[in-house]
Parts: sequence; C-alpha cells; structure tokens
Amino acid sequence: MINVIASVRVKAGKVPEFLEVFKSNIPRVKKERGCIEYFPAVDIQADLPGQILDENVVTIIEKWESLEALREHLNSPNMQDQHKKEKGIVEEVTAKVLQEA
Repeated sequence: MINVIASVRVKAGKVPEFLEVFKSNIPRVKKERGCIEYFPAVDIQADLPGQILDENVVTIIEKWESLEALREHLNSPNMQDQHKKEKGIVEEVTAKVLQEA
C-alpha cells in the first residue's frame, strides 16, 4: 500500500474555493483503480507540542493499492481537469509518498 500526504498551499482567503473544487472531484477519484482513501483535511488547534497551524494549507491524505495506481491517478483526466480549476488558487504543492516501514 502507498500512502500520500500532500500539502497544498492555497492563496489567502481561497481555502473554501479550493475545497469546493477538490471535493467535487472526490467521487471520480474514489472510482479510480487502486484508490483506497482520498480526502482533504485542515488544521485544528490541538495544543500539542510541535504543532504548526497554517490556515492556508490543506493536507490531502491518500491511500493507493500500488505506486502504479498512484501514477495512473496523477495522469488521469480527473486530475488534469482538477488542476485547471485550481489554477490561480493554489500557490504550491509538496508531497510525501510513503510505504509502511
């Protein structure tokens, strides 16, 4: 299983717009081969040591059956369409692609 933790830095004030675009694509992504889990998350105040809050970052949590399935997802028409809709909203995307140790 492949786990992805992607951090999407969104322009100030644009998180609701980003989430609307992102969530509209979730049903299509969940139908893709190999998708186990796919959802956005935002920071909450938990008063835990080391916590860094950022209201302009949306964290995408994904689980895929394989690296091949993840690569197919990244090149899918769903994602090409989503990236077009996010243009002008997203400033930067970073990702961790992980497997269980």
